[in-house]
Amino acid sequence: MHVTHDAGAPAAKPIGFDDFLKVDIRVGTIVSAEPFPEARKPAYKLSVDFGEPIGVKRSSAQITEHYTPEELVGRQVAAVVNFPPRQIGPMRSEVLTLGFPDADGKVVLIAPSEAVPNGGRLF
Repeated sequence: MHVTHDAGAPAAKPIGFDDFLKVDIRVGTIVSAEPFPEARKPAYKLSVDFGEPIGVKRSSAQITEHYTPEELVGRQVAAVVNFPPRQIGPMRSEVLTLGFPDADGKVVLIAPSEAVPNGGRLF
């Protein structure tokens, strides 16, 4: 899967609302963040709590430019929870943590502006 990080990329083709509903984006709280030296690009191994019934899921996230593991714990993030898991080196990444590129293409995480219950679905 190729994902563009270019802020100047054209908008994607229009989709129907039913297509949007197929992507399950939920909010969760990072409960642990560790360096991931085995990754090809600098990344962290995250454990994110999405509450019941989803629970805690793992994610590999290339967010080392703006965040330290210590400041990530307790932070809420948005993630796609219904992609198939991907093997990234020795780790199985179960969710895709979401962010936007800064001016240099480095990831800035998406988060709600106020605390919300874990597991809430984006709409």
